[in-house]
Amino acid sequence: MSNTPIAKADLIEGMAKGMAVLESFDTERQRLNATQAAERAGLTRAAARRHLLTLAHLGYLDTDGSHYWLAPKVLRFSGSYLASARLPRVLQPTLNRLAALTRESFSAVVLDRDEVVIVARSATVGGQRLMAYGLHLGARLPAHATSTGRVLLAAMPVRELNAWLKGRELPRLTPHTTVDARALKAAVAQVRTQDHALVSEEHELGVHALAVPLRNMQGQTVAALNVVAAPERLAPEALQHGLLPLLQDAARQLRPLL
Repeated sequence: MSNTPIAKADLIEGMAKGMAVLESFDTERQRLNATQAAERAGLTRAAARRHLLTLAHLGYLDTDGSHYWLAPKVLRFSGSYLASARLPRVLQPTLNRLAALTRESFSAVVLDRDEVVIVARSATVGGQRLMAYGLHLGARLPAHATSTGRVLLAAMPVRELNAWLKGRELPRLTPHTTVDARALKAAVAQVRTQDHALVSEEHELGVHALAVPLRNMQGQTVAALNVVAAPERLAPEALQHGLLPLLQDAARQLRPLL
């Protein structure tokens, strides 16, 4: 996802700062005080405190008077998006069909700066929801260490990818995570050539995932489709006759709808 350009005169600085404070909460920092929020949002402590108090007053944060954390009201945004956005609605039937056919877990993912966001997930099969490895709708994962991230980075022009990588620290999440920028560029170049990404245990030990791009009729990559499966299902000799053709066929069928 890229930010829509805006003239400086049209930018409401206060709203931008308030959203920066709201976005400073994540899985690593679930509770913040004013000093921590200021550091993460790039504000003064006094400004961060006012935004925290306002967000708490509006019901988007809860507080014990010292620390703040997200309140259930923030789910209104994700709920409204999932109910109204076209992309998840278009993709959901295909994800459900793939899951019913294979009993594996499928996701559709988009890029948001340095993370990928799950916007659709395969539904229940045989009364059991396929939610592999605790991932959930709306989960945010580091782009450099995921199959979907590699696919979406491969869709970038080389110059844009270089700008994305410049000065960026690539966190090591497991012993297998690619943290060297040159190595990641090489991996992304390989994905660009083969048009799919296979990533094993870079984001989390035991997690093996395969992804392909979802393109519209103009050839633009709008999302990535992936499956999380056991290693034997993603072994090189099994890919060509197993999950990869299913993903590629699904991507072709979805193209006129995107």
